[in-house]
Amino acid sequence: MKIVILGAGRIGGSLARNLSNSNYEICIVDVNKNKLSDLEDRFDIMTVEGSASDLNTLKKSGLNKDTIILAVTSNDEVNIVACQIAKKVFDVKKTICRFKDDSYFEKLDIFGEGIVDIPISPENEITSYLKELIKHPGANQIESFANGKVKLVSVKAKRKGKLVGRELRGIKEDMPNVDAFVACIYRKGNPFIPSGETIIKENDEVYFISSEFDIGPIVDEFRDHEDQYSRIMIVGGGKVGFSLAKDIEKDYNVKLIDSNNERCKHLSKELNKTIVLNGSATDESLLKSENIANIDIFCALTNDDETNVMSSLLAKKMGAKKTMIILNNPSYLGLVPGFIDIYIAPYRLTVSSVLQDLRESDLAQDVILKVNTGAEAIEGIVHANEFTSPLFGKPIKNIPLPEGVAIVAIIRHGELIMPSSTIELTLNDHLVIFLSNKNNISEVEVLFK
Repeated sequence: MKIVILGAGRIGGSLARNLSNSNYEICIVDVNKNKLSDLEDRFDIMTVEGSASDLNTLKKSGLNKDTIILAVTSNDEVNIVACQIAKKVFDVKKTICRFKDDSYFEKLDIFGEGIVDIPISPENEITSYLKELIKHPGANQIESFANGKVKLVSVKAKRKGKLVGRELRGIKEDMPNVDAFVACIYRKGNPFIPSGETIIKENDEVYFISSEFDIGPIVDEFRDHEDQYSRIMIVGGGKVGFSLAKDIEKDYNVKLIDSNNERCKHLSKELNKTIVLNGSATDESLLKSENIANIDIFCALTNDDETNVMSSLLAKKMGAKKTMIILNNPSYLGLVPGFIDIYIAPYRLTVSSVLQDLRESDLAQDVILKVNTGAEAIEGIVHANEFTSPLFGKPIKNIPLPEGVAIVAIIRHGELIMPSSTIELTLNDHLVIFLSNKNNISEVEVLFK
């Protein structure tokens, strides 16, 4: 399958990096020759210099009816025109189009019937992700499956957690009426699939499955209880910062800092309860005057990694309880260990949303959990085929899976079922599967073809 990526920015470059390791023929198009040269040197991909909305440029990229277009430039109009040309002139197989302006989502037909097959909005995904983390204190990562009914949550085990120093089976003793399943534990950076006898240790990174309603009590099993947050400070009044403030200002005390005076005037008119401040988030006197020591979460959401890192470093030193930042270059983390509690890599969320639409199997969700290790979680729908037919009516534990792969949840008729030795596989089951290494995914996908 050929995939043509339009735009070699952060998102396009990340897509190229992740997809070049798969069995796809990759071509990336951009006007910036230096970006293309860098990508071509690092990955086995083809590059074409030129505008993504230019007919001749698209022709050079080799579009045909088996091609999938990923239009992810920073310009909505360029992405739309590129999709129109790709469909009408080259009859491509599928178009995935990035939109910064989400008002287009409800009006896709105005561009022509079937022109945009799948719209995506990285900014909306980031905002939704941040809201989940703010809602659930103690959680470091929250991923949704089964249309939000099932959550895969990451939590760092702390000394005061009830289960630390005890066997994992103790979670059922502590909470007999709560359904939870621990999918994986990362210990000193190494993943393993635990058993009931596994002893939880301090600083273990635990991934568990539950319903949203049960996230709080389960998190408290692994760390000391954290009260609900109430005071939020946001740095950056761009789309993500503005959207987050607008969505949470009814339930939280929100302050938003932006360095652009005109932008601040606009934000003040659009936001109801949020206090908008014009200034620099690295201005110590400003943070002190706004009682940074009383802030529960400091969210640095600008487009500049250095601003996000340095402002978070300062906020943490001045007493902010937790820091969350947008970070495009994770190498910054090594410079300030311990001062950034949670970082959101926009490309991880976008690549995840795109991957599920590229798979040839019936996947409802494909989530990259850890970019550096290749850990993924997928939700697939079981179909009858040569591989699955002999397994129907037999316990799911009989399903042959590679090492480091585990079935962590079953959704049947909309209901969440935790894995056990008595649960049997049935047609159309939705299986949530954890993979410590994404290279094993082809062996798992046979369940969903």
